Amino acid sequence: MENIIPRWEWRTFGDVFGEAEKKMRTFGDGKTRESSEIYILSEVSNDNTKIRDMLMDIKTLQQVNSDTLEQWKPIMKGTFPLPQSEIAKVFDCFKVPVPPFTRETYALDQFIGELVKPQQLLRAVQVTKKRTGYTINGCIAEIAEITADGIPSRTAAIELEDPQRVIETVRMLGLNSFENINYLKGLKRIVGMKH
Repeated sequence: MENIIPRWEWRTFGDVFGEAEKKMRTFGDGKTRESSEIYILSEVSNDNTKIRDMLMDIKTLQQVNSDTLEQWKPIMKGTFPLPQSEIAKVFDCFKVPVPPFTRETYALDQFIGELVKPQQLLRAVQVTKKRTGYTINGCIAEIAEITADGIPSRTAAIELEDPQRVIETVRMLGLNSFENINYLKGLKRIVGMKH
């Protein structure tokens, strides 16, 4: 994970993105991908913790610049079953005490059922995504239809390692008229969790 350059991201959530979405869709047909993920939301942390394809994937917010762009750095990709030492790192990201362990390693269903669900400050949220990706000004751009615990929403995002290219693209598309809302905040709003 040491060689990964953190990306700068701008994202928003809503039902419609108007002219900005129309402009995004002029950059080709886009590549569509579908996925099913589990986000673990913590009322006391803003680290992005999700599970996809049996991988625990954690990104931490490094900084926010004057344009409100957020820089996110991947810090973990762990494969289930996870050992106690890795789970302790995950709970550090949740900013809640590490629970007592009864196993050496935890399969995904054991991790959710025995370690996450008993925690009052944590919530496991089932998220399905249908993402359509574009390349705009060299940036990764996407519009996605999502459901979070069965509640539908939409999100649009621009990201790249270069913050100047990201904000220029956001402004060019007119997305800067929307609030910048990262995945954690967006999901917490959708499911009615504090953030």
